Amino acid sequence: MSPPAEPVAQPVPPEVPQASMQESPQASPQGRPPVAINPMDYSAKDLVLDVVRADRAGFYQIIDIPENWEAPTRSGHWQVRDLVGHMIDVTEGYLTRWDMARREEAISRLKSSSDRLMAKFEALPADEWGGFNITHVFMGPLPTFFYPAFQIMDYGVHTWDMRWGLGEKDAKLDDRTAGVLVPYMFILMQSTVDQDSAQGVDIEYGIVVDGDWGGQWRVHVKDGQFTYAPADDLASVPAVFHFRDASDFVLTTFGRIEAGEASGDTQVTDKARRLFFRI
Repeated sequence: MSPPAEPVAQPVPPEVPQASMQESPQASPQGRPPVAINPMDYSAKDLVLDVVRADRAGFYQIIDIPENWEAPTRSGHWQVRDLVGHMIDVTEGYLTRWDMARREEAISRLKSSSDRLMAKFEALPADEWGGFNITHVFMGPLPTFFYPAFQIMDYGVHTWDMRWGLGEKDAKLDDRTAGVLVPYMFILMQSTVDQDSAQGVDIEYGIVVDGDWGGQWRVHVKDGQFTYAPADDLASVPAVFHFRDASDFVLTTFGRIEAGEASGDTQVTDKARRLFFRI
């Protein structure tokens, strides 16, 4: 998997994820809501930005230690210093060219740019959180709520990458980080269906994520199209992928680990595992 944590395929139209989410989850017969939160709704803005700050702080905590500058990470062959460079590119608008500066200058540049970007996030009113589009360098026009989420993907996942490279092989994403990213993982999967692998495939399966930030979803893949929706009951689906927490689900979707237990029809689960191209 290549280092950047952001999805690079063409996005689904914004109305698809909004239609697939429930703003006020209803309790299932099992006593739990099918979906924990909707981080795309303006009501979650404070939470999302607070998670950005927390993940950014964790990222800074690692890069501020000089001995970590050339440490390996889980992001392919990238070292810690390369992830700082990547985050400069992300924060400043994916610069097409950048020569690695000295460590102190690079960190200062990243922090200054991030502060300016956070100020823009914090100033967003309700009508612009999902009603104002900004053109993404890879994905085209996207509602503004995607951009704080991208920062969580980058700071959260790449901080995990660095901790992995520094020896924390069993580290987890922070609960809130993984929880906010759970809904975006379905958009990521929807955008990364490999059409060759999906040719002739018509399968339905469930995804269950345990924990306070989890939920359960019914997935249908047919004619190369990936659709999903929260589900109160998965008894009728032929197969289920079960993750013990949101961190396992997010890190598996990003290709960092292989977690989750599959049950049911093995033909369905085998096809599901081969559906997506790596980013």
